[in-house]
Amino acid sequence: MKAIRVHEFGDPEVMQVEEVPDPRPGPGQVVVKIRSIGINPVDTYIRSGIYHIKPQLPYTPGNDAAGIIESIGEGVNHVSIGDSVYTAGSISGTYAEQALCDAVKVHTLPEKTSFAQGAGINTPYSASYHALFHRAKAIPGEVVLIHGATGGVGVAAVQWARGAGLTIIATGGTEEGRRMLAEQGAHHVLDHKSPNHQEEALTLTSGHGVDVILEMLANINLGNDLKILAKDGRVVIIGSRGPVESNPRDAMGRNASILGMLVTAASEREIFSIHAAIRAGLEKDILRPVVGRELTLAEASLAHRLLMESSAYGKIVLIP
Repeated sequence: MKAIRVHEFGDPEVMQVEEVPDPRPGPGQVVVKIRSIGINPVDTYIRSGIYHIKPQLPYTPGNDAAGIIESIGEGVNHVSIGDSVYTAGSISGTYAEQALCDAVKVHTLPEKTSFAQGAGINTPYSASYHALFHRAKAIPGEVVLIHGATGGVGVAAVQWARGAGLTIIATGGTEEGRRMLAEQGAHHVLDHKSPNHQEEALTLTSGHGVDVILEMLANINLGNDLKILAKDGRVVIIGSRGPVESNPRDAMGRNASILGMLVTAASEREIFSIHAAIRAGLEKDILRPVVGRELTLAEASLAHRLLMESSAYGKIVLIP
């Protein structure tokens, strides 16, 4: 089969398509014939070598994909050959035509959800759910600011928040992206390229402040985020690309909390609840993954470059 292989950490071009042996499942494992691959910012950090966890070289990137169960190992009962599934992790990597996965990390895909949409489920919807409900403990009626909401995680957060009865302020860097956020359920949409957009968000709350902020770029925004929080407000850091300078007094005076978030740090119970909520959300049409662009497996390097641009629109997926 064809798969992306990385033999050294570096720029996107270190990813190359190669022929590798087809995977075979052992006990408790499945092989998924991949129809669509989800790419995520963490994939780019790992590939570049700056992530705190480094895989053994060479490796195939990726944890997110959607496809069909090709074969199953001994002791696998909850899925069958031919089932449509999305992956929530992979042993062999998902940037490939097939992926070996632990059976507990594949989840059935509703019929109305396409493979391209399925590839955009795991990381975006898991991260946003964990941030919004497990870490921030958001409740109906609160105001949430979703910073940089036009990418996969941001769109997922808008959909979760709308379904849970929160008031949503979302930001995007392009007119097209902001229009999409309104269509997805954001009550207010702001241009995060405007130097005053955080003050605009505060005005929208009539000076009360924002209860929850989901922050995709903490190194740029965190200092100003703290100034627009309501009393007992929470900032959940989903993404950051460097250090940040902030004034702790802006948090102290509001009794505010700054919360870190990694899905890989979630408990088994939390992971179980996430995927149960995802299944229910897909079936009820509360969750609708937005696919912004489809590229071929050979275009993985281009996909990584596009992913890191600030003008993200929905999910970028690869088609093997």
